[in-house]
Amino acid sequence: MKQASPSSPPSLFNRELADAYDRRNSALAPISDGLHFLLRLVLADLPADARVLCVGVGTGAEILSLAKAYPGWSFVGVDPSEDMLAVGRGRLEQAGVLDRCQLLHGYVQDAPRDGFDAVVSLLVAHFIKREDRLAFYSAIHDRLRPGGHFASAEITGDLDAPEFPDVLEDWKRVQVLMGATPESLSTLADTLRNALSVLSPAETEALWRAAGFPKPVPFFQAFMIRGWHAQRA
Repeated sequence: MKQASPSSPPSLFNRELADAYDRRNSALAPISDGLHFLLRLVLADLPADARVLCVGVGTGAEILSLAKAYPGWSFVGVDPSEDMLAVGRGRLEQAGVLDRCQLLHGYVQDAPRDGFDAVVSLLVAHFIKREDRLAFYSAIHDRLRPGGHFASAEITGDLDAPEFPDVLEDWKRVQVLMGATPESLSTLADTLRNALSVLSPAETEALWRAAGFPKPVPFFQAFMIRGWHAQRA
């Protein structure tokens, strides 16, 4: 699900991390299961033979979820980590859906401009620097057919809001489930502000509109993870 930005080294997602990625996130299965469930509902009106682009496809979790629910859909998955793609390819092959998938090494700008029915990007955008975020959303917009759907979930929050310290405490509980150390918890606020590019929901929605998605619709929230969907005009 994760994709580094063009300015972030793909080595962040090396083979060791790729192999452990799903195991590390298994403690968050209730969150991911809920997100995938709602994603399937959001995209339920797509054509029976829809073509879906998955940006930051990682180990293939969203393809596996959508492919099982919609047997006529085909997928293109793009990710800058060859190691993550290798793990994803194995999972898709084991599930018997690899023949409906094309996996590409690269970024969203490397994906074909084929007029996809939908673009999905889960837990990716917060790795894209603020100054590159509009270009990221615009590249997604440009790969959709008119009326095509974009669905995204990302870490988001107003880091300067008076309630943020309490939000951070909730988020720390999520990080503990993923194996966070006391040291990493002590620097979590700095990580959100500087290592990642966490934007407020209002700023994210404004960037969506600037990229050509006039009506971002919230459909998911689990602490700092929020999801939106929208259609290309």
